[in-house]
Amino acid sequence: QVQLVESGGGSVQAGGSLRLSCAGSGYTYSSNCMGWFLQAPGKEREGVAGIYTGGGSTYYADSVKGRFTISQDNAKNTVYLQMNSLKPEDTAMYYCAASVSTCGPSWPRRMVLVGPGYVDNWGQGTQVTVSS
Repeated sequence: QVQLVESGGGSVQAGGSLRLSCAGSGYTYSSNCMGWFLQAPGKEREGVAGIYTGGGSTYYADSVKGRFTISQDNAKNTVYLQMNSLKPEDTAMYYCAASVSTCGPSWPRRMVLVGPGYVDNWGQGTQVTVSS
């Protein structure tokens, strides 16, 4: 059974940084697709960044390009989201997501542009709050 465990959320002032971690288990990590979604109160869940762990391809939402970086540590079966220059509008619950059934080099782009339909498994979420 696939399990995703997130950590690293918290509160920070605008301009600050946070790093989210997502540790996965129960699947063949080397050929998986993982990413991050955010969901603000009253809004739909939207893709932030995705990575194809088999080849390392990544994709970012326009709103976070140049500020957020998604990366992988295969030895730890973990994906990270480094968030710099945080803004109040980044405040949301952040969810780790993974897919095996739709995984491939184009998955990161699809999960950001199309959304949750490309996700098989979700983490429990971690709150990020950015104050002005």
